[in-house]
Amino acid sequence: MKNSFKISALILAFAGLGLGASAQTTPTTTTSTTTTPGGIRYSIGVDAGVPVGNFKDSYKWNLGGSVQADIPVYKQQLFVTINAGYNNVFGKKDIGGVPNLDATDFHLIPVKAGLKFFPIENFYVQGEAGAAFLLNKSDLGANKSTAFVYAPQIGVQFPVSASSFIDAGVRYEATTKYATGVDASKVNFIGVRVAYGF
Repeated sequence: MKNSFKISALILAFAGLGLGASAQTTPTTTTSTTTTPGGIRYSIGVDAGVPVGNFKDSYKWNLGGSVQADIPVYKQQLFVTINAGYNNVFGKKDIGGVPNLDATDFHLIPVKAGLKFFPIENFYVQGEAGAAFLLNKSDLGANKSTAFVYAPQIGVQFPVSASSFIDAGVRYEATTKYATGVDASKVNFIGVRVAYGF
Protein backbone atom coordinates (compact mmCIF):
# COMPACT_ATOMS: atom_id res chain seq x y z
CA MET A 1 0.00 0.00 0.00
CA LYS A 2 2.84 2.38 0.91
CA ASN A 3 4.61 1.55 -2.36
CA SER A 4 1.47 2.26 -4.38
CA PHE A 5 1.08 5.63 -2.66
CA LYS A 6 4.74 6.56 -3.29
CA ILE A 7 4.54 5.52 -6.93
CA SER A 8 1.30 7.43 -7.49
CA ALA A 9 2.69 10.54 -5.80
CA LEU A 10 5.86 10.49 -7.91
CA ILE A 11 3.98 9.96 -11.16
CA LEU A 12 1.60 12.82 -10.32
CA ALA A 13 4.54 15.07 -9.42
CA PHE A 14 6.28 14.33 -12.72
CA ALA A 15 3.03 14.79 -14.64
CA GLY A 16 2.53 18.17 -12.96
CA LEU A 17 6.09 19.16 -13.87
CA GLY A 18 5.45 18.12 -17.45
CA LEU A 19 2.19 20.04 -17.69
CA GLY A 20 3.78 23.11 -16.15
CA ALA A 21 6.64 23.03 -18.62
CA SER A 22 4.20 22.41 -21.45
CA ALA A 23 2.16 25.47 -20.54
CA GLN A 24 5.28 27.65 -20.80
CA THR A 25 6.45 26.20 -24.10
CA THR A 26 5.72 28.15 -27.25
CA PRO A 27 5.22 26.24 -30.49
CA THR A 28 8.36 26.09 -32.61
CA THR A 29 9.01 25.33 -36.22
CA THR A 30 11.04 22.20 -36.78
CA THR A 31 12.45 20.58 -39.86
CA SER A 32 11.97 17.06 -38.54
CA THR A 33 8.19 17.47 -37.86
CA THR A 34 8.42 14.87 -35.11
CA THR A 35 6.72 16.85 -32.36
CA THR A 36 3.23 17.74 -31.28
CA PRO A 37 2.00 21.31 -31.96
CA GLY A 38 3.21 22.26 -28.46
CA GLY A 39 6.65 20.81 -29.21
CA ILE A 40 6.39 17.85 -26.80
CA ARG A 41 7.43 14.43 -28.09
CA TYR A 42 5.79 11.32 -26.59
CA SER A 43 7.04 7.77 -27.00
CA ILE A 44 6.14 4.24 -25.90
CA GLY A 45 8.95 1.72 -25.95
CA VAL A 46 10.19 -1.78 -25.24
CA ASP A 47 13.19 -2.05 -22.91
CA ALA A 48 15.61 -4.97 -22.68
CA GLY A 49 19.04 -5.45 -21.16
CA VAL A 50 21.88 -7.63 -19.97
CA PRO A 51 23.19 -7.40 -16.37
CA VAL A 52 26.80 -6.35 -15.81
CA GLY A 53 29.27 -6.42 -12.91
CA ASN A 54 28.54 -8.66 -9.91
CA PHE A 55 24.86 -8.51 -10.74
CA LYS A 56 25.38 -10.76 -13.79
CA ASP A 57 26.47 -13.64 -11.51
CA SER A 58 22.84 -14.24 -10.48
CA TYR A 59 20.79 -12.52 -13.21
CA LYS A 60 20.65 -13.14 -16.92
CA TRP A 61 18.53 -10.45 -18.64
CA ASN A 62 15.67 -8.01 -18.22
CA LEU A 63 12.58 -7.05 -20.18
CA GLY A 64 10.08 -4.26 -19.74
CA GLY A 65 8.48 -1.20 -21.22
CA SER A 66 8.37 2.54 -20.71
CA VAL A 67 6.62 5.76 -21.65
CA GLN A 68 8.50 9.01 -22.10
CA ALA A 69 7.78 12.68 -22.70
CA ASP A 70 10.44 14.97 -24.22
CA ILE A 71 9.68 18.62 -23.42
CA PRO A 72 11.61 21.18 -25.51
CA VAL A 73 13.74 23.68 -23.61
CA TYR A 74 15.90 25.15 -26.39
CA LYS A 75 14.73 25.02 -30.03
CA GLN A 76 14.57 21.34 -31.03
CA GLN A 77 18.01 20.53 -29.61
CA LEU A 78 17.58 20.34 -25.83
CA PHE A 79 14.71 18.58 -24.06
CA VAL A 80 13.71 17.79 -20.49
CA THR A 81 12.71 14.11 -20.33
CA ILE A 82 10.26 12.35 -18.04
CA ASN A 83 10.28 8.55 -18.15
CA ALA A 84 8.37 5.87 -16.25
CA GLY A 85 8.27 2.14 -16.88
CA TYR A 86 8.46 -1.43 -15.64
CA ASN A 87 11.42 -3.84 -15.66
CA ASN A 88 11.51 -7.53 -14.84
CA VAL A 89 15.06 -8.78 -14.24
CA PHE A 90 15.13 -12.55 -14.63
CA GLY A 91 17.15 -14.60 -12.15
CA LYS A 92 19.37 -17.52 -13.09
CA LYS A 93 18.51 -21.11 -12.17
CA ASP A 94 20.88 -23.51 -10.42
CA ILE A 95 23.42 -20.76 -9.65
CA GLY A 96 27.01 -22.03 -9.57
CA GLY A 97 25.80 -25.48 -10.60
CA VAL A 98 23.91 -25.94 -7.33
CA PRO A 99 20.53 -27.61 -7.99
CA ASN A 100 17.48 -25.57 -6.95
CA LEU A 101 19.57 -22.51 -6.04
CA ASP A 102 17.55 -20.00 -8.05
CA ALA A 103 17.71 -16.20 -7.96
CA THR A 104 14.40 -14.40 -7.41
CA ASP A 105 13.38 -12.01 -10.19
CA PHE A 106 13.52 -8.26 -9.55
CA HIS A 107 10.26 -6.39 -10.34
CA LEU A 108 11.04 -2.70 -10.71
CA ILE A 109 9.22 0.52 -11.56
CA PRO A 110 11.84 3.17 -12.46
CA VAL A 111 10.68 6.80 -12.61
CA LYS A 112 13.32 9.17 -14.03
CA ALA A 113 13.77 12.70 -15.30
CA GLY A 114 16.69 14.21 -17.17
CA LEU A 115 18.01 16.00 -20.23
CA LYS A 116 18.24 14.95 -23.87
CA PHE A 117 20.53 16.87 -26.23
CA PHE A 118 20.88 16.60 -30.02
CA PRO A 119 24.44 17.71 -30.97
CA ILE A 120 23.62 16.80 -34.58
CA GLU A 121 20.32 16.03 -36.28
CA ASN A 122 18.82 12.65 -35.28
CA PHE A 123 21.64 11.73 -32.84
CA TYR A 124 21.29 12.42 -29.10
CA VAL A 125 22.94 12.02 -25.73
CA GLN A 126 20.71 11.71 -22.68
CA GLY A 127 21.12 11.52 -18.94
CA GLU A 128 18.38 10.65 -16.45
CA ALA A 129 18.11 10.04 -12.72
CA GLY A 130 15.29 9.26 -10.31
CA ALA A 131 13.89 6.49 -8.13
CA ALA A 132 13.40 2.78 -8.84
CA PHE A 133 10.67 1.11 -6.78
CA LEU A 134 11.09 -2.57 -5.89
CA LEU A 135 7.71 -4.31 -6.01
CA ASN A 136 8.78 -7.64 -4.44
CA LYS A 137 10.99 -6.48 -1.57
CA SER A 138 9.99 -9.30 0.82
CA ASP A 139 10.60 -12.02 -1.80
CA LEU A 140 14.17 -10.77 -2.23
CA GLY A 141 14.88 -10.25 1.47
CA ALA A 142 15.61 -6.57 0.84
CA ASN A 143 15.18 -3.92 3.52
CA LYS A 144 14.58 -1.04 1.09
CA SER A 145 11.80 -0.67 -1.46
CA THR A 146 13.25 2.40 -3.18
CA ALA A 147 16.70 3.07 -4.63
CA PHE A 148 18.35 5.90 -6.52
CA VAL A 149 18.64 5.12 -10.25
CA TYR A 150 20.66 6.81 -12.98
CA ALA A 151 20.94 6.13 -16.69
CA PRO A 152 23.27 7.77 -19.26
CA GLN A 153 22.18 6.98 -22.83
CA ILE A 154 23.01 7.62 -26.48
CA GLY A 155 20.64 7.05 -29.36
CA VAL A 156 19.13 7.99 -32.69
CA GLN A 157 15.71 9.39 -33.47
CA PHE A 158 14.39 9.53 -37.00
CA PRO A 159 10.99 10.34 -38.55
CA VAL A 160 8.87 7.62 -40.16
CA SER A 161 6.04 9.99 -41.12
CA ALA A 162 5.07 13.64 -40.69
CA SER A 163 3.81 12.97 -37.17
CA SER A 164 5.70 9.91 -35.87
CA PHE A 165 9.25 8.71 -35.28
CA ILE A 166 11.38 5.83 -34.05
CA ASP A 167 13.66 6.39 -31.05
CA ALA A 168 16.37 3.77 -30.46
CA GLY A 169 18.88 4.14 -27.63
CA VAL A 170 21.53 2.23 -25.69
CA ARG A 171 22.07 3.00 -22.01
CA TYR A 172 23.81 1.95 -18.84
CA GLU A 173 21.35 1.85 -15.94
CA ALA A 174 22.26 1.34 -12.28
CA THR A 175 20.68 1.61 -8.85
CA THR A 176 21.96 1.92 -5.31
CA LYS A 177 21.53 -1.06 -2.91
CA TYR A 178 18.13 -2.48 -1.99
CA ALA A 179 19.69 -4.40 0.93
CA THR A 180 22.04 -2.58 3.26
CA GLY A 181 25.61 -3.86 2.92
CA VAL A 182 24.78 -6.24 0.07
CA ASP A 183 26.48 -5.20 -3.18
CA ALA A 184 24.57 -7.88 -5.10
CA SER A 185 21.35 -5.96 -4.40
CA LYS A 186 22.43 -3.17 -6.77
CA VAL A 187 20.74 -3.57 -10.16
CA ASN A 188 22.94 -2.60 -13.11
CA PHE A 189 22.68 -3.46 -16.77
CA ILE A 190 23.39 -2.39 -20.33
CA GLY A 191 20.01 -1.82 -21.91
CA VAL A 192 18.33 -0.88 -25.16
CA ARG A 193 15.08 0.99 -25.69
CA VAL A 194 13.25 0.95 -29.00
CA ALA A 195 10.25 3.23 -29.02
CA TYR A 196 7.52 4.53 -31.28
CA GLY A 197 7.03 8.27 -30.90
CA PHE A 198 4.24 10.63 -31.81
